[in-house]
Amino acid sequence: MPLMPSADRPPVLGSSQPDVSSLVVTLPEAVDGSSVAGTSDAQQTRGLKALHVVNGQHFAGAERVQSHLGRCLPRYCVQADFASVKPGRFADLLDRTTDPLGTGYRLPMRSRWDLSAAFKVSRLVKSVGYDLLHAHTPRTALIASLAARWSRIPWIYHVHSPAARDCERAWANRVNKFVERMSLGNCGHLITVSDSLRQEMLRQGWSESQVSLVHNGVPAIRYQRRSFPAVGRPWVLGMVALMRPRKGLEVALDALARIRDQGFDVQLRCIGPFESSAYQQTIEAFVQDLRLTDRVRFEGFADDVPRALAELDAMILPSLYGEGLPMVVLEAMAAALPVIATKVEGTPEAIRHGQEGLLADPGSADSLAEQITALVSGQHAWQQMAESACERHAEHFSDDAMARKTALVYQKVLESSRTR
Repeated sequence: MPLMPSADRPPVLGSSQPDVSSLVVTLPEAVDGSSVAGTSDAQQTRGLKALHVVNGQHFAGAERVQSHLGRCLPRYCVQADFASVKPGRFADLLDRTTDPLGTGYRLPMRSRWDLSAAFKVSRLVKSVGYDLLHAHTPRTALIASLAARWSRIPWIYHVHSPAARDCERAWANRVNKFVERMSLGNCGHLITVSDSLRQEMLRQGWSESQVSLVHNGVPAIRYQRRSFPAVGRPWVLGMVALMRPRKGLEVALDALARIRDQGFDVQLRCIGPFESSAYQQTIEAFVQDLRLTDRVRFEGFADDVPRALAELDAMILPSLYGEGLPMVVLEAMAAALPVIATKVEGTPEAIRHGQEGLLADPGSADSLAEQITALVSGQHAWQQMAESACERHAEHFSDDAMARKTALVYQKVLESSRTR
């Protein structure tokens, strides 16, 4: 069966995106201001071609990283396309979007161990002429590892979260950790989204030169607010996530009940789909038990997250574990929205307690309720916190900075592969 781009979508070199084959690359500058050395003349003429091997099932944090890279990497003359091995919401987005996100390919795996996808990726690499592969999950690391070996190109692994602490199912974590470790033997380089993940990979035996920290980044989208919160008035909090147990929604609901009992009028909007209908039913029953039906709204998937954030007074993310650097935290910062989150992995690298937001202990409804109360009761200046969040995003967590640093990693890996 021939490999074809996602349905009816123009190729990446069409009118919706710069034709990198006709560009002369202006190499991105390194952090110290120097240009990247070692790029071949051919690559400088046509740019680089990177194929991201992704799950493609959801459109959560990792997929937002992928979409922003697909949109921004062409600024650095990198053509970024996507092969989805579990086609779903992200693959559908590639099909229908008018934004220049790169070409989408659907290469569905029949099971976790269906390695035929690796053969298809290898064929795709040879037919299109990709320079490297970029994988984002343990599943896709296995596919990229084999495809890179067969097609003789380097590959990069993007560590978005700790594989050993990705979900509440211990057996699934063990499988993911095993698959990830087994697949990385021929990996050219790791990108971690937070320093906490970088330190974790160094503890696993990776050298300093093999691991690059590239913080997640999002565009600077800040819609004008129609109203501002004030002490003594109702507050609207929002939780934006793929709703699953490790996100701590039960803790948030428990905290909300405690805040209600203290006499504060606080509403919660849950923005994002549930991972499963069974979990949704569990949460809805919990809301009934806590008598919170008049204070909690489930709004489902949001096509425009920044616009949804502009209607909130603060965002909460009470994750229990498994976060690298949550994209929605960065989106809230860009939108000038204070964040109340938990001290989990990379989150404190973005949010400094008392400056851009507030940090609570993971798994503690008391701690989360304490931080929410501190904000809504006026212990912290909302406007000052909001502006600080926006400024910190602009300085450290933009989508362009993420793409530039990723392009630098690509150049480094390709140069290293040529000198072996």
